[in-house]
Amino acid sequence: MKIKTFLPLIVLTTFLLSCKDHDNTKHSNETHENSHWSYAGETSPEHWIEVEKNSDCNGKHQSPINIINKDADSTATKGDLKILYTPSTHISKVINNGHSVQFDFEAGDSINYKNENFYLKQIHFHEPSEHKINGVIYPIEMHLVHISKSGHIAVLGIMGEEGDDSQLFEFFESFLPINNGETKAIHQKIDLSSLFLEDKNYYSYGGSLTTPPCTEGVNWFVFKQPFILSEKEVLKLRNNMPINNYRNEQPLNDRKVKLNY
Repeated sequence: MKIKTFLPLIVLTTFLLSCKDHDNTKHSNETHENSHWSYAGETSPEHWIEVEKNSDCNGKHQSPINIINKDADSTATKGDLKILYTPSTHISKVINNGHSVQFDFEAGDSINYKNENFYLKQIHFHEPSEHKINGVIYPIEMHLVHISKSGHIAVLGIMGEEGDDSQLFEFFESFLPINNGETKAIHQKIDLSSLFLEDKNYYSYGGSLTTPPCTEGVNWFVFKQPFILSEKEVLKLRNNMPINNYRNEQPLNDRKVKLNY
C-alpha cells in the first residue's frame, strides 16, 4: 500500500519540478529578449541588432559615418536648407533618459529642406562625437532633431571643439545636474540663431537615427565648422551622461556625401 501511495507523489513531484525548470528557462529567455539597449556590455552598439529585433540597426544606410572631405561631392546647393530659428522659441523640459541629456522644445523653431518644413523637437548630445570628419573625433556632438508633418526626419549634427566658454552651453548647463530618469520643466526662451548656422557649410547625406530603432531615411546635415565651448562645459555635460554614449562608425556603402556651400 505504501508503495502505491508514494508512486503517484513521486510522479507528481517530478512533473512539478519539470514545469518549474521550464518556467525558469522561459523567464530567462524573455528577460534576454526584452533587454534594453545601452552603450556598454551585452547591450552595446555591437549587439543592437540582437537586442532590437524589429529595428533597422542592420540596414545598409546607417549613421554615423566618417566624412572624408576630398570624397564629398561639392555642390552649390546650400540654398536647399533654410534655418528658420527665432529668439522666441521655448524649451519645454530637460530629460536624462539614461542615454543622453535631452532638451525638448515647444513649437517655434524649424528648418526648411527642399520646400518641406521640419520642426525642431529636441536637442541631445553625444560624447565624444559620433560622426567623424576626415577621421577626426570631436569632444562632443550636438544633434538637433526635426520632424515634418509627414513624419520625415532631419537632423543637424554640430561638432563641439574646446576653447572659450559658450553662453549657449552655459544656458543648457544651468539646468544640470539631472539624475538618470529625471525630468525638469523649463519653459524658457532660447535663441539658437546664435549658432549662425546659415553662415556655415555643411555635409549632407541619407542615413539613420544613431540610436535604436536606427530608423533609416533620415536627412543628415553635419556642419563642417564646429562650435566652441570650454573644457569645463564639456566635462559638466559628460558627468550627466553615460560614458562614451556614441555609436561606432557605419559603412558608407553606396551613398554619396555632399559638401554644400
